[in-house]
Amino acid sequence: MVVAIGVLLCVAGIALLFNVGGAADAVIRRVTSRSLGELAPGYAASRAGIKVYAVLVLAIGVAVAGLGIAGWSAAFGIGLLALGVVAFVVASVIAITGEVRTYRALKR
Repeated sequence: MVVAIGVLLCVAGIALLFNVGGAADAVIRRVTSRSLGELAPGYAASRAGIKVYAVLVLAIGVAVAGLGIAGWSAAFGIGLLALGVVAFVVASVIAITGEVRTYRALKR
């Protein structure tokens, strides 16, 4: 079951990353381009931002799948888990930098 959840997250991340069926466009249009209370739309409402957040979803999927696979093959599962965690950390730093840059560029 854990592997299936990881695979579903990977598929969602890939669909967003490559805009399969207009998935990224739909998320930008319906979710990330809307204001959250007093907060204006941020980095995720841009093309570059949605790609970074797609990599975050993909990284979580890889980590979860690795966790599930570790029960069958410890080395492969731990390797996938580590890859997912490293990718998540790197993409998080990029996302936070983009969000800060977007927030500072707002005209108040």
